[in-house]
Amino acid sequence: MDLLNTLVDKGLRRELPTREEALAVLATSDDDLLDVVAAAGKVRRKWFGRRVKLNYLVNLKSGLCPEDCSYCSQRLGSTAGILKYTWLKPDEASQAAAAGLAGGAKRVCLVASGRGPTDRDVDRVSETIKAIKDGNEGVEVCACLGLLSDGQAERLREAGADAYNHNLNTSESTYGEITTTHTYADRVDTVNKAHAAGLSACSGLIAGMGESDEDLVDVVYALRELDPDSVPVNFLIPFEGTPLAKEWNLTPQRCLRILAMVRFVCPDVEVRIAGGREVHLRTLQPLALHLANSIFLGDYLTSEGQAGKADLEMIADAGFEVEGAGEVTLPEHRATAGGGGCGSHAGGGCGSHEGGGRGSHEGAGCGSHADGGVCGTAAAEPAAPAAEPRTDLVAVRRRGAGTDLAPNA
Repeated sequence: MDLLNTLVDKGLRRELPTREEALAVLATSDDDLLDVVAAAGKVRRKWFGRRVKLNYLVNLKSGLCPEDCSYCSQRLGSTAGILKYTWLKPDEASQAAAAGLAGGAKRVCLVASGRGPTDRDVDRVSETIKAIKDGNEGVEVCACLGLLSDGQAERLREAGADAYNHNLNTSESTYGEITTTHTYADRVDTVNKAHAAGLSACSGLIAGMGESDEDLVDVVYALRELDPDSVPVNFLIPFEGTPLAKEWNLTPQRCLRILAMVRFVCPDVEVRIAGGREVHLRTLQPLALHLANSIFLGDYLTSEGQAGKADLEMIADAGFEVEGAGEVTLPEHRATAGGGGCGSHAGGGCGSHEGGGRGSHEGAGCGSHADGGVCGTAAAEPAAPAAEPRTDLVAVRRRGAGTDLAPNA
């Protein structure tokens, strides 16, 4: 397929695909799916070999969030039966992190519900970072605490944080339908604060919220220009008790096409399969490793994930290897660019404007529309209907952080 050959060539050169090419990936048929995976896999292997980075989540403070993000089980007004607890003490968080590190994780992601941290919260998280790093040489720590105020990113960096996560989630044109208590601009500002403080920026999306193909392309082009080192791709977990509980729009094939599109648009960035992979990719999870080079090990914030042992077996059976603590995740040109983003240094990548960069959208509008179409562009055939809801696969986390039960890692 000419489209895939073009995208592979561009990915190997870190060049930005046109918006039409990105849309065309999402519009490919199930008959072409393995060709799409194989093509994107060439780009993944060029920049990341066969390594899979393992990350581990620790939910420092669960539930009771004042924000109204429709996708979130911790949101204002949520009736989902999740765990609710206030801040873990540093030693409790460190013990929770130890399980993931023992399972092979090289990055610990410290997450707390809420609009954003107070200065006292930053002190708490700083103490937790120190506790984790004191006991685990070489571990990476990423904080995810919501919207940052001036000076807070610098304080987290001084405390030893390596990265900061704040997702864009969806396109600006639909963002107001998902969240009303903060704006797209707020999110962009926080990612920029992380960049400016010298933290490695981590920002991604959530697919499956009823968005269009155009929305998905918009948010990925926005991320490309925002220039994160890591792009987590979440697939909506439709929790009962949230406004999006009935949104079952994804099939395993659709998830693979989304991951392939992200890989082509951000060829040399860490693409992470995040929440919802077990619910929506299901038995096709191993194929997704040919597209993404990073996953979360074990459970998520409020939902249970695949058993850690099963994750490790899946990686080995698919012919991949767990990335070691001493290995550098990013390609050399990015790792030596001071935490720079998705290939925007040296001719292309997540930030160059060849074919158009991001607009002002939360997922942000991409730029120009290149002349002419490509083989397999959108509207070739109607989208396949989503599978029946798999509510049986949505399990609320009842172990690990905030409980007396051992974590899953």
